[in-house]
Amino acid sequence: MLLADLVRYLDDYLRVREVPDAPEALNGLQVENAGAVTCTAAAVDLCDATVRLAAEQGADLLLVHHGLFWRGLSPISGPAYRRIAGLIRHDIALYSAHIPLDLHPEVGNNVIMARKLGVAPCGSFGEHHGTAIGVWGALVCTREALQERLTGVLGIVPRVMPFGPGEVRRVGIVTGAAGSMIGQAAAAGLDTFITGEGAHHTFFDAEELGLNVFYAGHYATETLGVKALGEHLSAKFGLPGTFVDHPTGL
Repeated sequence: MLLADLVRYLDDYLRVREVPDAPEALNGLQVENAGAVTCTAAAVDLCDATVRLAAEQGADLLLVHHGLFWRGLSPISGPAYRRIAGLIRHDIALYSAHIPLDLHPEVGNNVIMARKLGVAPCGSFGEHHGTAIGVWGALVCTREALQERLTGVLGIVPRVMPFGPGEVRRVGIVTGAAGSMIGQAAAAGLDTFITGEGAHHTFFDAEELGLNVFYAGHYATETLGVKALGEHLSAKFGLPGTFVDHPTGL
């Protein structure tokens, strides 16, 4: 399949021109290859290890959630050079989707997390760059049962701040580093909020606002979307694909 055709499809499917994001995210094609795609690899992060793993799988397109450009203008030297050089050496194109992948209604991190946990989506919340990126919905179970479900879905035991009711009913999800959205979760009338990580002071936000907050890992919570996107491309275009796992434990 031609890279240009696949990029055009991804740009439209993920709405990368419409969804606002941090300027450094630079959603879409970040590095070209010679022009063809025969196999895809999906990863949470672009780094030396994921480039190497993608090359070992014979991939010529690497789909990532966190791409190359997060520090603004900077020299192409050190790790940045090695990452780009690895992509070029192995003729691997790089496509990155950050917020467009978080909020996508079919393959988005948040909606897939909700689906896997049995949360029935009811609406959105959590403003980021003027767009609501989180999903909230109904789920009736105990706090402990929800922790067990999260462990089953992600393979890690989440950190829990148990300041909401013992029986949860209104659950919000924003994957990644959304601890700063605890206040928005409370304002939306939620009793439980699931994200990846947050700063130290967010403990007091959860405590004083009376929310259950689950920190289930930045990396772990954001494996869901890239996996689903790779599977979507495989089903639609018959492209073989794989997920390359390089967990940070964070």
